[in-house]
Amino acid sequence: MTRGSQTRFAAIRARLEAFEPRPGWRAWLYEFLLFGFKQGWACLFGGLLLGLLVATHLFYPAQAPLARYDFLALAALTIQIAMLVLRLETMDEAKVILAFHVVGTVMELFKTAHGSWEYPEANMLRIGGVPLFSGFMYAAVGSYIARVWRIFDFRFTGYPAEAVSVALAVTIYVNFFAHHWLPDIRLGLFAVLGALFLRTRIWFRVWREDRWMPLLLGWFLVALFIWFAENLATFSQAWIYPSQRNGWTMVHWSKLGAWYLLMYISFVLVALVHRPRSRESRAVSYGTTGGVGSQS
Repeated sequence: MTRGSQTRFAAIRARLEAFEPRPGWRAWLYEFLLFGFKQGWACLFGGLLLGLLVATHLFYPAQAPLARYDFLALAALTIQIAMLVLRLETMDEAKVILAFHVVGTVMELFKTAHGSWEYPEANMLRIGGVPLFSGFMYAAVGSYIARVWRIFDFRFTGYPAEAVSVALAVTIYVNFFAHHWLPDIRLGLFAVLGALFLRTRIWFRVWREDRWMPLLLGWFLVALFIWFAENLATFSQAWIYPSQRNGWTMVHWSKLGAWYLLMYISFVLVALVHRPRSRESRAVSYGTTGGVGSQS
């Protein structure tokens, strides 16, 4: 791996993974804590952005010369540049984030025009009714997936052909627009998604051993986390749904399904950069063909 493809986290991760706790419960606890640390690192961009949304809602001066939304856009851009300069993020990950920014902004322009949600505060840095900081919220999702893919060295078994997975992602994306005029085929898309990835396992390495879970479950857990984050974001009035115009209420559970489908689109976009590798390729790299729990 070249220096340009590494981040400063690589050296920290190497030291943490070289640590030798006593076998038994101490080793299990250490792996659990290491998992949490790596997940937190993967969420760095999104976590900082979400923190800014809440902090500015609570403390940003109402009479400030710079609108809150404009401050958020400039702050998000500053964070992104700093992460590249400080080598907290790779250029490949930055390319993924740019793609998410474009895809997300296009969806934002369409959805706000049709009243699906709105941005209640005035600002200057916007395209139509969409503040520029909104694209960074989609970019935060892309940043997380790209970073967690690298940090946990994702491998797969039973992953379908790229052409099929991309075609499904494009169909899901089109349906987000088309259902305003045509029948919503969301339930059918869920059925196809489930059938296509029912046997797909995602393998990841937290520390010394390979772990796995069904990929469909992994997407649900991330979508659930994003749904919780969305509740915080709407509480901070980063954007609001029509049902929240008269005061904040919890985001409806139906949005969890929308996030699940968006999670799939996001995953496929990152997969076009990282290229899903089989679990067997890791076995060759580490010189082992053992199953779950094998030492490497």
